[in-house]
Amino acid sequence: MRIRVDSKISGGFDALVVGLFSDGPEAGNLLDETTRKLVKQVQENGSIGKLYETENTFMGNGPAKRLLVIGMGKSGEFDVMKARRVAGVAARHLRKKGAKKLAFALPTGELGAAAAQAFAEGVVLSTFDSSTYATGEHKDGKVLEDVVFLAGTDGTFKEAIERGNVIGEGANFSRWLANEPANNMYPEILADHARQTAQEFGLEFDALDAARLQAGGFKAIMAVGQGSVHEPRMIVMKYNGAGEGQPYFGIVGKGITFDSGGISIKPAENMGDMKMDMSGGAWTIGIMRILAQLKPKINVLGIVAAAENMPSGAAYRPGDVIGSLEGKTIEILNTDAEGRVVLADGLAYARQLGATKLIDMATLTGACVVALGSAAAGVFTNNQEFAQKFLDTAGTAGERVWQLPLFPEYTEQIRSTVGDIVNTGGRGAGASTAAAFLKEFVGDTQWIHLDIAGVAYTDAEKPYATKGSTGLLIRSVVDFVVANAEQ
Repeated sequence: MRIRVDSKISGGFDALVVGLFSDGPEAGNLLDETTRKLVKQVQENGSIGKLYETENTFMGNGPAKRLLVIGMGKSGEFDVMKARRVAGVAARHLRKKGAKKLAFALPTGELGAAAAQAFAEGVVLSTFDSSTYATGEHKDGKVLEDVVFLAGTDGTFKEAIERGNVIGEGANFSRWLANEPANNMYPEILADHARQTAQEFGLEFDALDAARLQAGGFKAIMAVGQGSVHEPRMIVMKYNGAGEGQPYFGIVGKGITFDSGGISIKPAENMGDMKMDMSGGAWTIGIMRILAQLKPKINVLGIVAAAENMPSGAAYRPGDVIGSLEGKTIEILNTDAEGRVVLADGLAYARQLGATKLIDMATLTGACVVALGSAAAGVFTNNQEFAQKFLDTAGTAGERVWQLPLFPEYTEQIRSTVGDIVNTGGRGAGASTAAAFLKEFVGDTQWIHLDIAGVAYTDAEKPYATKGSTGLLIRSVVDFVVANAEQ
Protein backbone atom coordinates (compact mmCIF):
# COMPACT_ATOMS: atom_id res chain seq x y z
CA MET A 1 0.00 0.00 0.00
CA ARG A 2 1.28 3.45 -0.93
CA ILE A 3 0.56 6.37 1.42
CA ARG A 4 1.29 9.92 0.31
CA VAL A 5 0.35 13.56 0.82
CA ASP A 6 -1.01 15.92 -1.83
CA SER A 7 -2.77 19.28 -1.95
CA LYS A 8 -5.53 18.02 -4.24
CA ILE A 9 -6.89 14.94 -5.96
CA SER A 10 -7.61 14.84 -9.67
CA GLY A 11 -10.05 11.97 -9.83
CA GLY A 12 -9.90 8.22 -10.20
CA PHE A 13 -10.36 7.48 -6.50
CA ASP A 14 -12.83 4.94 -5.23
CA ALA A 15 -13.74 7.09 -2.24
CA LEU A 16 -13.06 10.42 -0.59
CA VAL A 17 -13.31 10.55 3.20
CA VAL A 18 -14.23 13.89 4.76
CA GLY A 19 -14.13 14.36 8.53
CA LEU A 20 -16.46 16.77 10.33
CA PHE A 21 -16.19 18.17 13.82
CA SER A 22 -19.60 18.84 15.29
CA ASP A 23 -18.46 22.38 16.11
CA GLY A 24 -15.93 23.03 13.28
CA PRO A 25 -13.31 23.64 11.93
CA GLU A 26 -13.64 21.68 8.72
CA ALA A 27 -11.37 20.53 5.91
CA GLY A 28 -13.45 22.42 3.35
CA ASN A 29 -10.62 24.54 1.97
CA LEU A 30 -9.08 21.37 0.50
CA LEU A 31 -12.25 20.30 -1.31
CA ASP A 32 -13.64 21.19 -4.72
CA GLU A 33 -16.99 22.99 -5.00
CA THR A 34 -18.95 19.83 -5.87
CA THR A 35 -17.68 17.99 -2.81
CA ARG A 36 -18.32 20.95 -0.50
CA LYS A 37 -21.94 21.04 -1.61
CA LEU A 38 -22.39 17.33 -0.96
CA VAL A 39 -20.82 17.62 2.49
CA LYS A 40 -23.08 20.55 3.28
CA GLN A 41 -26.12 18.50 2.27
CA VAL A 42 -25.05 15.73 4.66
CA GLN A 43 -24.70 18.31 7.44
CA GLU A 44 -28.08 19.86 6.73
CA ASN A 45 -29.74 16.46 6.70
CA GLY A 46 -28.41 15.87 10.21
CA SER A 47 -26.93 12.51 9.15
CA ILE A 48 -23.65 13.07 10.96
CA GLY A 49 -23.61 13.74 14.66
CA LYS A 50 -21.84 11.21 16.81
CA LEU A 51 -18.15 10.38 16.83
CA TYR A 52 -17.28 7.69 14.21
CA GLU A 53 -20.76 7.93 12.66
CA THR A 54 -20.60 7.67 8.86
CA GLU A 55 -22.74 8.64 5.88
CA ASN A 56 -22.13 7.35 2.35
CA THR A 57 -23.18 9.01 -0.88
CA PHE A 58 -22.19 8.66 -4.53
CA MET A 59 -20.45 11.67 -6.05
CA GLY A 60 -21.33 11.44 -9.72
CA ASN A 61 -18.78 13.69 -11.46
CA GLY A 62 -16.73 14.43 -8.32
CA PRO A 63 -13.07 13.53 -7.70
CA ALA A 64 -14.08 10.10 -6.36
CA LYS A 65 -16.86 7.62 -6.99
CA ARG A 66 -18.04 7.69 -3.40
CA LEU A 67 -18.05 10.25 -0.59
CA LEU A 68 -17.87 9.07 3.00
CA VAL A 69 -18.46 11.68 5.68
CA ILE A 70 -17.41 10.69 9.20
CA GLY A 71 -18.11 12.38 12.52
CA MET A 72 -15.10 13.44 14.58
CA GLY A 73 -16.91 14.67 17.68
CA LYS A 74 -16.26 18.02 19.32
CA SER A 75 -12.99 19.63 18.31
CA GLY A 76 -12.09 20.41 21.93
CA GLU A 77 -12.44 16.73 22.88
CA PHE A 78 -10.50 15.37 19.91
CA ASP A 79 -7.36 13.41 20.83
CA VAL A 80 -4.82 11.08 19.25
CA MET A 81 -6.76 7.93 20.08
CA LYS A 82 -9.86 9.33 18.38
CA ALA A 83 -7.81 10.44 15.38
CA ARG A 84 -6.42 6.93 14.96
CA ARG A 85 -9.88 5.40 15.21
CA VAL A 86 -11.57 7.90 12.88
CA ALA A 87 -9.17 7.00 10.09
CA GLY A 88 -9.34 3.31 10.93
CA VAL A 89 -13.14 3.21 10.92
CA ALA A 90 -13.33 4.91 7.53
CA ALA A 91 -10.56 2.90 5.89
CA ARG A 92 -11.82 -0.45 7.15
CA HIS A 93 -15.40 0.31 6.16
CA LEU A 94 -14.40 1.27 2.62
CA ARG A 95 -11.90 -1.56 2.17
CA LYS A 96 -14.64 -4.07 3.01
CA LYS A 97 -16.70 -2.52 0.24
CA GLY A 98 -13.89 -3.15 -2.23
CA ALA A 99 -12.32 0.31 -2.35
CA LYS A 100 -8.64 0.26 -3.32
CA LYS A 101 -7.83 3.96 -3.79
CA LEU A 102 -8.78 6.35 -0.99
CA ALA A 103 -8.35 10.07 -0.35
CA PHE A 104 -8.73 11.63 3.11
CA ALA A 105 -9.62 15.21 3.98
CA LEU A 106 -9.52 15.13 7.78
CA PRO A 107 -9.12 18.24 9.94
CA THR A 108 -6.50 17.90 12.67
CA GLY A 109 -7.93 20.44 15.08
CA GLU A 110 -5.39 21.69 17.61
CA LEU A 111 -3.39 18.45 17.41
CA GLY A 112 -1.75 19.34 14.10
CA ALA A 113 0.94 16.88 13.03
CA ALA A 114 0.18 14.54 15.96
CA ALA A 115 -3.28 13.93 14.49
CA ALA A 116 -1.83 13.47 11.02
CA GLN A 117 0.51 10.75 12.29
CA ALA A 118 -2.38 9.05 14.07
CA PHE A 119 -4.52 9.19 10.90
CA ALA A 120 -1.81 7.32 9.00
CA GLU A 121 -1.42 4.79 11.81
CA GLY A 122 -5.17 4.21 11.86
CA VAL A 123 -5.36 3.55 8.12
CA VAL A 124 -2.44 1.12 8.17
CA LEU A 125 -3.62 -0.68 11.30
CA SER A 126 -7.10 -1.09 9.80
CA THR A 127 -5.66 -3.10 6.91
CA PHE A 128 -4.43 -5.95 9.14
CA ASP A 129 -5.94 -9.20 7.90
CA SER A 130 -6.04 -12.08 10.37
CA SER A 131 -7.45 -14.53 7.78
CA THR A 132 -3.97 -15.66 6.72
CA TYR A 133 -4.96 -19.28 6.19
CA ALA A 134 -8.53 -18.77 4.96
CA THR A 135 -9.42 -19.93 1.47
CA GLY A 136 -12.16 -19.24 -1.04
CA GLU A 137 -15.08 -17.19 0.20
CA HIS A 138 -13.62 -17.15 3.71
CA LYS A 139 -10.58 -15.17 2.59
CA ASP A 140 -10.77 -11.38 2.97
CA GLY A 141 -8.62 -10.63 -0.07
CA LYS A 142 -9.56 -6.92 -0.19
CA VAL A 143 -6.59 -4.58 0.00
CA LEU A 144 -5.91 -0.88 -0.18
CA GLU A 145 -3.43 0.09 -2.87
CA ASP A 146 -3.21 3.88 -2.80
CA VAL A 147 -4.01 6.32 0.01
CA VAL A 148 -3.70 10.11 -0.26
CA PHE A 149 -4.03 12.59 2.59
CA LEU A 150 -5.04 16.06 1.48
CA ALA A 151 -2.95 18.78 3.05
CA GLY A 152 -1.26 22.04 2.26
CA THR A 153 2.45 22.51 1.73
CA ASP A 154 3.44 22.07 5.39
CA GLY A 155 6.37 19.65 5.44
CA THR A 156 5.68 18.58 9.03
CA PHE A 157 2.38 17.05 7.93
CA LYS A 158 4.15 14.94 5.32
CA GLU A 159 6.77 13.82 7.86
CA ALA A 160 4.04 12.91 10.34
CA ILE A 161 2.20 10.81 7.75
CA GLU A 162 5.43 9.00 6.85
CA ARG A 163 6.22 8.31 10.51
CA GLY A 164 2.69 7.01 11.08
CA ASN A 165 3.04 4.72 8.09
CA VAL A 166 6.31 3.25 9.42
CA ILE A 167 4.84 2.69 12.89
CA GLY A 168 1.64 1.19 11.48
CA GLU A 169 3.50 -1.23 9.23
CA GLY A 170 5.82 -2.26 12.06
CA ALA A 171 2.85 -2.85 14.35
CA ASN A 172 1.08 -4.94 11.69
CA PHE A 173 4.22 -7.04 11.29
CA SER A 174 4.23 -7.65 15.05
CA ARG A 175 0.54 -8.54 14.92
CA TRP A 176 1.20 -11.04 12.15
CA LEU A 177 3.99 -12.70 14.15
CA ALA A 178 1.77 -13.00 17.23
CA ASN A 179 -1.24 -14.19 15.25
CA GLU A 180 0.56 -17.08 13.55
CA PRO A 181 -0.50 -20.56 14.77
CA ALA A 182 2.01 -22.27 17.02
CA ASN A 183 2.68 -25.06 14.55
CA ASN A 184 4.09 -22.39 12.22
CA MET A 185 5.65 -20.09 14.84
CA TYR A 186 7.90 -21.74 17.40
CA PRO A 187 11.17 -20.33 18.80
CA GLU A 188 13.40 -21.35 15.90
CA ILE A 189 11.01 -19.86 13.31
CA LEU A 190 10.53 -16.69 15.36
CA ALA A 191 14.31 -16.31 15.42
CA ASP A 192 14.40 -16.76 11.63
CA HIS A 193 11.86 -13.96 11.16
CA ALA A 194 13.87 -11.73 13.49
CA ARG A 195 17.00 -12.55 11.48
CA GLN A 196 15.29 -11.67 8.20
CA THR A 197 14.03 -8.42 9.71
CA ALA A 198 17.51 -7.54 10.92
CA GLN A 199 19.02 -8.23 7.50
CA GLU A 200 16.36 -6.21 5.67
CA PHE A 201 16.56 -3.14 7.92
CA GLY A 202 20.24 -3.11 8.89
CA LEU A 203 20.19 -4.36 12.47
CA GLU A 204 22.75 -6.51 14.26
CA PHE A 205 21.39 -9.96 15.05
CA ASP A 206 22.16 -12.98 17.19
CA ALA A 207 20.11 -15.91 18.46
CA LEU A 208 21.42 -18.18 21.18
CA ASP A 209 20.33 -21.77 20.54
CA ALA A 210 19.93 -24.45 23.20
CA ALA A 211 23.61 -25.42 23.20
CA ARG A 212 24.74 -21.82 23.73
CA LEU A 213 22.04 -21.20 26.32
CA GLN A 214 23.09 -24.29 28.24
CA ALA A 215 26.76 -23.37 28.08
CA GLY A 216 26.05 -19.77 29.04
CA GLY A 217 24.09 -20.57 32.18
CA PHE A 218 20.62 -19.55 30.97
CA LYS A 219 19.03 -22.07 33.31
CA ALA A 220 15.64 -20.39 33.67
CA ILE A 221 14.67 -20.24 29.98
CA MET A 222 16.10 -23.72 29.44
CA ALA A 223 13.87 -25.10 32.21
CA VAL A 224 10.72 -23.63 30.66
CA GLY A 225 11.60 -24.92 27.19
CA GLN A 226 12.74 -28.42 28.14
CA GLY A 227 9.25 -29.93 27.85
CA SER A 228 8.94 -29.10 24.14
CA VAL A 229 10.48 -30.65 21.06
CA HIS A 230 11.11 -27.06 19.92
CA GLU A 231 14.18 -25.72 21.69
CA PRO A 232 14.25 -22.19 23.14
CA ARG A 233 16.05 -19.22 21.66
CA MET A 234 17.35 -15.98 23.15
CA ILE A 235 16.96 -13.54 20.27
CA VAL A 236 19.11 -10.39 20.21
CA MET A 237 18.66 -7.41 17.87
CA LYS A 238 20.76 -4.23 18.08
CA TYR A 239 20.18 -0.80 16.61
CA ASN A 240 23.33 1.32 16.76
CA GLY A 241 22.18 4.84 15.97
CA ALA A 242 24.47 6.58 18.46
CA GLY A 243 27.64 4.71 17.56
CA GLU A 244 30.08 2.59 19.51
CA GLY A 245 30.74 3.26 23.18
CA GLN A 246 27.26 4.62 23.88
CA PRO A 247 24.87 2.84 26.27
CA TYR A 248 21.89 0.80 25.16
CA PHE A 249 18.24 1.15 26.04
CA GLY A 250 17.09 -2.45 26.51
CA ILE A 251 13.68 -3.71 25.35
CA VAL A 252 12.88 -7.25 26.50
CA GLY A 253 9.88 -9.23 25.29
CA LYS A 254 8.27 -12.43 26.50
CA GLY A 255 8.28 -14.83 23.55
CA ILE A 256 6.28 -17.86 24.67
CA THR A 257 5.22 -19.11 21.24
CA PHE A 258 2.64 -21.40 22.82
CA ASP A 259 1.64 -21.72 26.45
CA SER A 260 -0.16 -24.90 27.41
CA GLY A 261 0.60 -24.18 31.06
CA GLY A 262 3.01 -27.12 31.14
CA ILE A 263 2.38 -29.68 33.88
CA SER A 264 0.06 -27.10 35.49
CA ILE A 265 -1.98 -27.34 32.32
CA LYS A 266 -4.52 -24.71 31.38
CA PRO A 267 -8.25 -25.41 30.79
CA ALA A 268 -9.03 -26.38 27.20
CA GLU A 269 -11.34 -23.40 26.66
CA ASN A 270 -9.54 -20.57 24.87
CA MET A 271 -6.18 -22.33 25.06
CA GLY A 272 -5.80 -21.68 21.35
CA ASP A 273 -5.32 -18.00 22.11
CA MET A 274 -2.07 -18.92 23.83
CA LYS A 275 -0.34 -18.78 20.46
CA MET A 276 -0.32 -15.04 21.22
CA ASP A 277 1.52 -15.42 24.52
CA MET A 278 4.56 -14.30 22.51
CA SER A 279 3.07 -10.83 21.94
CA GLY A 280 5.71 -9.05 24.00
CA GLY A 281 8.41 -10.67 21.89
CA ALA A 282 6.58 -9.89 18.66
CA TRP A 283 6.20 -6.25 19.76
CA THR A 284 9.95 -6.12 20.46
CA ILE A 285 10.84 -7.30 16.95
CA GLY A 286 8.41 -4.82 15.42
CA ILE A 287 9.77 -1.96 17.51
CA MET A 288 13.33 -2.72 16.43
CA ARG A 289 12.16 -2.70 12.81
CA ILE A 290 10.49 0.69 13.33
CA LEU A 291 13.55 2.20 15.00
CA ALA A 292 15.76 1.01 12.16
CA GLN A 293 13.54 2.96 9.73
CA LEU A 294 13.13 6.10 11.86
CA LYS A 295 16.91 6.23 12.48
CA PRO A 296 17.06 8.14 15.80
CA LYS A 297 20.56 8.84 17.17
CA ILE A 298 20.33 6.31 20.01
CA ASN A 299 21.44 2.75 20.74
CA VAL A 300 18.71 0.19 21.42
CA LEU A 301 18.93 -3.48 22.33
CA GLY A 302 15.96 -5.75 21.65
CA ILE A 303 15.82 -9.16 23.35
CA VAL A 304 13.17 -11.83 22.93
CA ALA A 305 13.17 -14.72 25.40
CA ALA A 306 11.49 -17.37 23.21
CA ALA A 307 10.32 -20.77 24.39
CA GLU A 308 7.37 -23.14 24.09
CA ASN A 309 5.78 -24.25 27.37
CA MET A 310 4.58 -27.84 26.95
CA PRO A 311 3.88 -30.84 29.22
CA SER A 312 5.97 -33.96 28.65
CA GLY A 313 8.15 -36.41 30.48
CA ALA A 314 10.97 -33.91 30.14
CA ALA A 315 9.00 -30.87 31.33
CA TYR A 316 9.89 -28.92 34.44
CA ARG A 317 7.58 -29.64 37.39
CA PRO A 318 5.91 -27.89 40.31
CA GLY A 319 8.32 -28.24 43.20
CA ASP A 320 11.47 -28.06 41.05
CA VAL A 321 14.19 -25.61 42.01
CA ILE A 322 16.00 -24.14 39.02
CA GLY A 323 18.82 -21.66 38.50
CA SER A 324 19.03 -18.53 36.39
CA LEU A 325 21.56 -16.44 34.50
CA GLU A 326 21.51 -13.96 37.40
CA GLY A 327 22.51 -16.76 39.75
CA LYS A 328 19.35 -16.66 41.85
CA THR A 329 17.42 -19.88 42.44
CA ILE A 330 13.73 -20.15 41.62
CA GLU A 331 11.30 -22.58 43.27
CA ILE A 332 8.64 -23.51 40.74
CA LEU A 333 5.19 -23.62 42.31
CA ASN A 334 3.23 -23.39 39.06
CA THR A 335 4.62 -24.17 35.62
CA ASP A 336 2.01 -21.87 34.09
CA ALA A 337 3.85 -18.89 35.60
CA GLU A 338 6.54 -19.38 32.98
CA GLY A 339 6.68 -15.95 31.35
CA ARG A 340 8.41 -14.32 34.30
CA VAL A 341 10.88 -17.23 34.38
CA VAL A 342 12.09 -16.72 30.78
CA LEU A 343 12.11 -12.95 31.29
CA ALA A 344 14.41 -13.42 34.28
CA ASP A 345 17.15 -14.57 31.94
CA GLY A 346 16.19 -12.02 29.27
CA LEU A 347 16.45 -9.08 31.67
CA ALA A 348 19.73 -10.31 33.12
CA TYR A 349 21.17 -10.80 29.64
CA ALA A 350 20.14 -7.32 28.55
CA ARG A 351 22.15 -5.92 31.47
CA GLN A 352 25.11 -8.11 30.55
CA LEU A 353 25.02 -6.70 27.02
CA GLY A 354 25.15 -3.12 28.28
CA ALA A 355 21.55 -1.97 28.78
CA THR A 356 21.43 0.94 31.21
CA LYS A 357 17.66 1.40 30.99
CA LEU A 358 15.08 -1.38 30.63
CA ILE A 359 11.49 -1.84 29.58
CA ASP A 360 9.88 -5.26 29.27
CA MET A 361 6.60 -6.26 27.67
CA ALA A 362 4.71 -9.43 28.49
CA THR A 363 1.28 -11.01 28.43
CA LEU A 364 2.14 -11.92 31.98
CA THR A 365 -0.87 -12.30 34.26
CA GLY A 366 -4.59 -12.93 34.24
CA ALA A 367 -4.59 -10.85 37.41
CA CYS A 368 -3.80 -7.73 35.38
CA VAL A 369 -6.76 -8.51 33.11
CA VAL A 370 -8.98 -8.82 36.19
CA ALA A 371 -7.71 -5.48 37.48
CA LEU A 372 -7.80 -3.44 34.25
CA GLY A 373 -9.77 -5.48 31.73
CA SER A 374 -8.98 -4.81 28.09
CA ALA A 375 -8.96 -1.03 28.50
CA ALA A 376 -5.39 -0.54 29.69
CA ALA A 377 -2.02 -2.20 30.25
CA GLY A 378 -0.44 -2.37 33.68
CA VAL A 379 2.73 -0.41 34.44
CA PHE A 380 5.21 -1.31 37.19
CA THR A 381 8.56 0.27 38.00
CA ASN A 382 11.52 0.58 40.34
CA ASN A 383 11.92 4.28 39.45
CA GLN A 384 8.93 6.59 39.65
CA GLU A 385 10.45 9.45 37.64
CA PHE A 386 11.25 7.02 34.82
CA ALA A 387 7.74 5.56 34.91
CA GLN A 388 6.09 8.97 34.92
CA LYS A 389 7.81 9.77 31.65
CA PHE A 390 6.31 6.64 30.16
CA LEU A 391 2.85 7.40 31.52
CA ASP A 392 3.03 10.85 29.95
CA THR A 393 4.30 9.44 26.66
CA ALA A 394 1.52 6.87 26.45
CA GLY A 395 -1.04 9.57 27.16
CA THR A 396 0.30 11.70 24.33
CA ALA A 397 0.36 8.67 22.03
CA GLY A 398 -3.31 7.94 22.78
CA GLU A 399 -2.74 4.51 24.35
CA ARG A 400 -4.08 3.67 27.79
CA VAL A 401 -1.89 2.44 30.64
CA TRP A 402 -2.32 2.45 34.40
CA GLN A 403 0.34 2.19 37.07
CA LEU A 404 -0.07 -0.55 39.67
CA PRO A 405 1.88 -0.77 42.95
CA LEU A 406 5.11 -2.60 43.64
CA PHE A 407 5.19 -2.49 47.45
CA PRO A 408 7.88 -4.30 49.52
CA GLU A 409 5.18 -6.67 50.78
CA TYR A 410 4.91 -8.17 47.29
CA THR A 411 8.60 -9.09 47.37
CA GLU A 412 8.07 -10.80 50.71
CA GLN A 413 5.18 -12.69 49.14
CA ILE A 414 7.53 -14.42 46.65
CA ARG A 415 10.23 -15.48 49.14
CA SER A 416 11.02 -19.19 48.99
CA THR A 417 11.88 -21.47 51.90
CA VAL A 418 14.00 -23.82 49.78
CA GLY A 419 15.47 -21.37 47.26
CA ASP A 420 15.66 -17.62 46.74
CA ILE A 421 12.23 -16.87 45.27
CA VAL A 422 9.09 -18.68 44.13
CA ASN A 423 7.64 -18.12 40.68
CA THR A 424 4.16 -17.24 41.94
CA GLY A 425 2.97 -15.42 45.01
CA GLY A 426 -0.53 -16.86 44.89
CA ARG A 427 -3.85 -15.28 43.92
CA GLY A 428 -3.55 -12.08 45.90
CA ALA A 429 -2.03 -9.15 43.96
CA GLY A 430 -0.95 -11.54 41.22
CA ALA A 431 0.11 -8.84 38.76
CA SER A 432 2.19 -7.06 41.40
CA THR A 433 3.90 -10.20 42.71
CA ALA A 434 4.79 -11.14 39.12
CA ALA A 435 6.38 -7.70 38.72
CA ALA A 436 8.17 -8.15 42.05
CA PHE A 437 9.63 -11.38 40.65
CA LEU A 438 10.97 -9.55 37.59
CA LYS A 439 12.39 -6.80 39.78
CA GLU A 440 14.76 -9.37 41.25
CA PHE A 441 16.58 -9.53 37.91
CA VAL A 442 17.05 -5.85 37.00
CA GLY A 443 19.48 -4.80 39.72
CA ASP A 444 19.72 -1.02 40.06
CA THR A 445 18.87 -0.42 36.40
CA GLN A 446 15.93 1.91 35.75
CA TRP A 447 13.16 -0.44 34.69
CA ILE A 448 9.52 -0.50 33.60
CA HIS A 449 7.42 -3.63 33.26
CA LEU A 450 4.36 -3.56 30.99
CA ASP A 451 1.78 -6.27 31.60
CA ILE A 452 -0.05 -6.31 28.26
CA ALA A 453 -2.17 -9.41 28.93
CA GLY A 454 -5.44 -7.48 28.63
CA VAL A 455 -4.60 -5.42 25.56
CA ALA A 456 -2.41 -7.61 23.32
CA TYR A 457 -5.32 -9.28 21.57
CA THR A 458 -9.06 -8.88 21.28
CA ASP A 459 -11.95 -11.31 20.92
CA ALA A 460 -14.29 -8.64 19.59
CA GLU A 461 -14.23 -7.28 16.06
CA LYS A 462 -14.47 -3.50 16.10
CA PRO A 463 -15.16 -0.91 13.39
CA TYR A 464 -11.45 0.00 13.35
CA ALA A 465 -9.89 -3.40 14.21
CA THR A 466 -10.23 -7.09 13.52
CA LYS A 467 -10.20 -9.96 16.00
CA GLY A 468 -6.79 -11.15 17.09
CA SER A 469 -3.53 -9.38 17.81
CA THR A 470 -3.74 -5.61 18.42
CA GLY A 471 -0.21 -4.15 18.43
CA LEU A 472 -1.23 -1.77 21.23
CA LEU A 473 1.58 0.11 23.03
CA ILE A 474 4.09 -0.29 20.20
CA ARG A 475 3.66 3.42 19.37
CA SER A 476 4.10 4.40 23.02
CA VAL A 477 7.24 2.32 23.51
CA VAL A 478 8.81 3.68 20.32
CA ASP A 479 8.13 7.28 21.38
CA PHE A 480 9.36 6.62 24.92
CA VAL A 481 12.60 4.95 23.88
CA VAL A 482 13.40 7.64 21.30
CA ALA A 483 12.81 10.40 23.84
CA ASN A 484 14.53 8.81 26.83
CA ALA A 485 17.49 6.79 25.58
CA GLU A 486 20.87 8.38 26.27
CA GLN A 487 22.00 10.50 23.36
